[in-house]
Amino acid sequence: MNLFRNVLFWIVLALVGALVAQLLVLDPGYVLVRYGGNDYTTNVPKAIALLVVALAVLWLLWKLATLPFVAMRRHRRKQSRARLIDGIDAVHRGEWTRAEKLLEQAAQEPDALAVGRIGAARAAMARGDETAARAHLTAIGTANPASRAIAEAELALAQGRASEALSILDAPSATPLPPRGLVLRGEALALLGRSGEAYGTLGALRQQQALSNERLGALEAQWAAASLREAADANVLADRWEALPKPLRNDPAAVAAYAERAAAMRWDEAASKSIEQALDAQWDESLAALYGRLPVNQFEQRRATAERWLPAHPASPALLLTLARLSRAQGQWPQAEQYLHRALAQGGNSEAWEELGDGFAGSGEEKLARHCYANALRAARGEATQPLPGRDMRQTIFDQAVVEERDAHGVPRLRE
Repeated sequence: MNLFRNVLFWIVLALVGALVAQLLVLDPGYVLVRYGGNDYTTNVPKAIALLVVALAVLWLLWKLATLPFVAMRRHRRKQSRARLIDGIDAVHRGEWTRAEKLLEQAAQEPDALAVGRIGAARAAMARGDETAARAHLTAIGTANPASRAIAEAELALAQGRASEALSILDAPSATPLPPRGLVLRGEALALLGRSGEAYGTLGALRQQQALSNERLGALEAQWAAASLREAADANVLADRWEALPKPLRNDPAAVAAYAERAAAMRWDEAASKSIEQALDAQWDESLAALYGRLPVNQFEQRRATAERWLPAHPASPALLLTLARLSRAQGQWPQAEQYLHRALAQGGNSEAWEELGDGFAGSGEEKLARHCYANALRAARGEATQPLPGRDMRQTIFDQAVVEERDAHGVPRLRE
């Protein structure tokens, strides 16, 4: 299409030129120039030719006069590009002082001002000079407000000043924010306890492909859980929970956040139901342990549900610990003790030892309680625990014996 336009333009120009030439041949005209008492006469074609020659000579003289300045400007730009390349390479190599110097020199050219100063600021921050970093960013001025805002926000977030970073990114001069700015704004909102707003930026981040799918998925889960914990009342909590996509409503972190926040609001049914649905969909040890820690009543109902899970997960330390907690809450310490011994035999951690110590302390067995608390400390430190006195071989074998787990096809599951 461009070729056709160019050809058409030159054809029209040639036709116009031929028409003008034909008119000049039929009537060459008469040109009189009087200057300094002398008269100069010629015809129109010669006058046009002389004028063109004069303009060409003036253009050539101008080019010759400005040639040194053009050569100097080109040399400066070439040097600036070389310094910019070397400075970026120095940043990559960790040569912070050299990188800062090269990038500051490269920024003397207007075209490299923003890139050079931002790179120099990052090099200054890497060597711990915040004052120099701020000076480099201030030197950018208003040349590239979005890039400057991103660099200043990064600096503020690195120093733990999320509120300052958010105000920088929300400034009218910085909008519309590029993808990197949107990511930083979401991080600042999350740090300020406004994860619900941060979660709302995920659509724009996906649309602009600001991060990889894996990173976006991780942020979605993180901000969703945080937004649930930050819910101010039950209505906000319910709205945010219902707005989550179905996979997230089975995510352990999100389910735990919702259940704990609902329990804190005395929304007992919603708290326990969310964990039950998530565990029925996909088993998770952390949720199984949380089910027993929830500060809600419904002990009989939760214990019945946990016992329903036990045949499918007989070697789950978290489930056995949950059953022990629920049994002890109902005043059935002997059965709770059995569950705790089984939980420890199946790999229970310091929580099981602490719960066992609490049970012994409640039943007046102080010596055994102290032994359990000491083992809880050892387990928390990753040290070997000491066997509980008074447990014979038969009891130990009973604690370790579990029903073989099988999947839906009857194939035995390997223990983790």
